[in-house]
Amino acid sequence: MCSCSSSSAGAVSRGIAGAGLDVVQYGLASTPAMFNSALTEDDKFLCPVDGSIMITASHLPYNRNGFKFFTNAGGLGKADIKDILERAANIYDSFSVEGFKNLERAASASVKRVDYMAVYTSDLVEAVRKAAGNIEKPLAGFHIVVDAGNGAGGFFAAKVLEPLGAITSGSQFLEPDGMFPNHIPNPEDKAAMEAITRAVLDNKADLGIIFDTDVDRSAAVDCTGREFNRNRLIALMSAIVLEEHPGTTIVTDSVTSDGLTTFIEKKLGGKHHRFKRGYKNVIDEAIRLNSVGEESHLAIETSGHGALKENHWLDDGAYLMVKLLNKLASARTAGMGGGSKVLTDMVEGLQEPAVSVEMRLKINQNHADLKGGSFRDYGEAVLKHLENSADPNPKLQRAPVNYEGWRVAAEKQWEGRGGGECASLFYRKKIYVPLCRIMNWRMLDVEMKHNMLCFQVRISGYGGWFLLRLSLHDPVLPLNIEAPSHDDAVKLGLSVLAAVKEFPALELSALEKFVQAS
Repeated sequence: MCSCSSSSAGAVSRGIAGAGLDVVQYGLASTPAMFNSALTEDDKFLCPVDGSIMITASHLPYNRNGFKFFTNAGGLGKADIKDILERAANIYDSFSVEGFKNLERAASASVKRVDYMAVYTSDLVEAVRKAAGNIEKPLAGFHIVVDAGNGAGGFFAAKVLEPLGAITSGSQFLEPDGMFPNHIPNPEDKAAMEAITRAVLDNKADLGIIFDTDVDRSAAVDCTGREFNRNRLIALMSAIVLEEHPGTTIVTDSVTSDGLTTFIEKKLGGKHHRFKRGYKNVIDEAIRLNSVGEESHLAIETSGHGALKENHWLDDGAYLMVKLLNKLASARTAGMGGGSKVLTDMVEGLQEPAVSVEMRLKINQNHADLKGGSFRDYGEAVLKHLENSADPNPKLQRAPVNYEGWRVAAEKQWEGRGGGECASLFYRKKIYVPLCRIMNWRMLDVEMKHNMLCFQVRISGYGGWFLLRLSLHDPVLPLNIEAPSHDDAVKLGLSVLAAVKEFPALELSALEKFVQAS
């Protein structure tokens, strides 16, 4: 995708060929397809491969690039990447011009070219046909538009949707262009989601689908322009997976909403395991849960990375959208019409927060307050100070289960009263004690006055929550706030600001602006 991708592919090919291995080039491909090539068994396409490398910077600017490494066990982890970089550095130190010429000769003799995307897209098509009862064109009559954001996902319109019978007119930005002239290909980006929403409404389409650059993330839009990304996409995928696997555990990242937890556990009957940020963290945790006997079939981030057990725990944006298409196709086979309404109905009852914001508090690595230490040590000191500041505050309750950073729920006080024999029995038998334990309430006062039961409780979480954590890669402390009102969100922001303002290397302008805009 980026301007240097072709030269990078050539360099990688020369290096692998020079090590005495066969090289197969796929040309323009998606990240999920690269992993899939290590699983496919087809001699015609030289599969399965022993390993694959995806060259991509995802949605990052044109002057960035990177490599993703796969074997049939999935993507390589940090330890493997570190080992590769150290080996590469050692090879570079002893490199020579003659050695480079030898690599070029080896590559010209051993490099083969294969259209593996034909295999990958054919598998996606067959998955939808199978879900619809082996109907050749189960999406006939459906109007579905695709926005590839000039990334690698343009294939989905012509190679997946059209063979299934869908109308794809109005699809946009399907031609690859690493400069991303129309919008950043990112399902979390506001401009990107506005673009696909406009395309759906302008073309009166049944559904819109949008991908990130290398197609490992995706989102959708229904016929009314309602977005299925972030919490809504997780809710929709959870509903689909829990129909197939009742009671299973849904693993998500740490910034999902409380309303999503309620939806998964109370409405769908599943279990929500809110873990850490980072799609690899989420996927690895789902794999770990299965290994210890807790069934999990879906690991998904608010970013749009989603992986299913049935798909080898590969975060595949195209496969997520196939699961939505399966639902459309099977609903039509069952005689249910209404276009994408079947998908919209599946997230009915999802409670969405009135306010949900993320601010990124940067750490100035050149500031004297770091005293020569690392940004990570400084960030950990900020979190520890926040912990000590929040603990004495009776209105802020530490989340009982949390895997990263510092998560705090704000309590709200609620007063109530009631009369009659039931109220009297409630008081005499102290039924309020187990009730508060079950509901996670704190009873402040309870008494009988003039045959009326009067009580006050504090309810954790109803005033919202915040999570301050250290970024996985950058000198940044992301702050997420979710609240039932703007005033509640500002109160949470003020609590954080009061605790962290004494750290001068922390850039607080975004937080200060947020709390002042009340």
